Amino acid sequence: MPDTPADARPAIRRTKLVCTIGPASIGRVDELVATGVDVARINFSHGSPSTRAAAARAVRSAAERAGRSVAVLADLAGPKIRLGDLATGELRLEPGRPFTLRVGTGGPPGDERGAGVSYGQLAADVRPGDRVLLADGAAELRVTGVDGDVATEVVRGGTIRSRAGVSVPSHRLSSPALTPKDRADLPRAVALGVDYVAQSFVRTAADVRALRDRLGEHPPALIAKIETRPAIDDFDAILGLVDAVMIARGDLGVELPYEEVPIIQKQLVRRALDRGVPSIVATQMLESMISSPRPTRAEASDVANAVFDGADAIMLSGETAIGAFPVLAAEAAVRICELCEERGAEHLPSGAPPPVETDAGALAYAAVAIARAEPNVAGIACYTRTGRTARILSSLRPRTPIFAFSPDPAVVRGLALINGVRARSCVPPDDAAGRLGLMAWLLAEERSVPAGAPVVLVASTAQPGSGPNVLEVHRVPGSASFDRISGRD
Repeated sequence: MPDTPADARPAIRRTKLVCTIGPASIGRVDELVATGVDVARINFSHGSPSTRAAAARAVRSAAERAGRSVAVLADLAGPKIRLGDLATGELRLEPGRPFTLRVGTGGPPGDERGAGVSYGQLAADVRPGDRVLLADGAAELRVTGVDGDVATEVVRGGTIRSRAGVSVPSHRLSSPALTPKDRADLPRAVALGVDYVAQSFVRTAADVRALRDRLGEHPPALIAKIETRPAIDDFDAILGLVDAVMIARGDLGVELPYEEVPIIQKQLVRRALDRGVPSIVATQMLESMISSPRPTRAEASDVANAVFDGADAIMLSGETAIGAFPVLAAEAAVRICELCEERGAEHLPSGAPPPVETDAGALAYAAVAIARAEPNVAGIACYTRTGRTARILSSLRPRTPIFAFSPDPAVVRGLALINGVRARSCVPPDDAAGRLGLMAWLLAEERSVPAGAPVVLVASTAQPGSGPNVLEVHRVPGSASFDRISGRD
């Protein structure tokens, strides 16, 4: 079956798609962009500075050719433990067999008896009886002894690959959340002009502060990856410091019994939504599509549940980085999200409590209330210099799309992650009063907005930097001139 999308039509969906760029997709970025990827993830656990720079350039070039804004996310490795190379590239571990985790990856390639690990403190940090998961749970080990290296027994067999992740309970690890590798990679990521930086294995809000202090004067947006028990315990404090969170369920399965992960996912996404913080649900969304052209029914339901939970985005990892069908995997995710939003609207969550203590919050709430009260409203539009107004509108989860116009291309790319927002670059208007007219003109060019449909416009007529203070309803004519519903010219 050829790995090509069945339909290259523009996606009309609110839930955004994050795809990891890797060896399987670096030559197919144009196809992924055409399929509907909104954010391209570059995993700094793999590759070299040159390959990551090539991936960033490929995304920017593909987005420009397609006339779309696609954000770039740099995912720092963090204190992630990885196996070294395996002699056969991959192997299957059998239950009941011993498997030695050798400290250091400079020795011989691994085999069915054991393999090197990248974390030099592993033997000092683990204890007999500890559970160790390989490759996001593909195989499970139990520590049986520690003597320089770590002796384990295979409890549950499975197939593992070279450089697969090695997951141990986070409270055992003595390494800092921001590793020397992260400190070296961070300025390289910033130099690439990435829009988001994701911090792996966050444990407390202090970890986030340590990274934010290093991001500089004009930093990319910061995403905290929630994949440890301490991060769940400190989740509310972390929400106050980040621009988004990623629910990375693979390593959560080490910290928690696997049956608790779906409940934690729902709780964390809801708490983030209530605070107006965007969320990404990640890990093994369509895992079988690494080797299969179709997802399983369980995987389709997993993606659907993330949509119904209210996540801003879902993320594909190995499916598009190393899989045999990267474009089909992206297309499958898009199709599931679109259908869930179209036919399952009654299952979508309502938005956050209105932040009416601010003018921007009150105006956003009023705009969404009008859109909900009038079924023919085709969208809500805002002019934004920072993206804040669009984010507030999104947190209220209107059923209509949010059109965000900004003169700053970086703001437009940053909004690519935000649920329900379609962002476009625009020239700044001549004066503050011209922002409504500019939006009216731009909306007339939107193919998804039918002629004659009412739209709600949110803008500020004050000086730059002030919040929105004007809300008006317009009807979209067949040309680029607008008449207000009230009849005023």
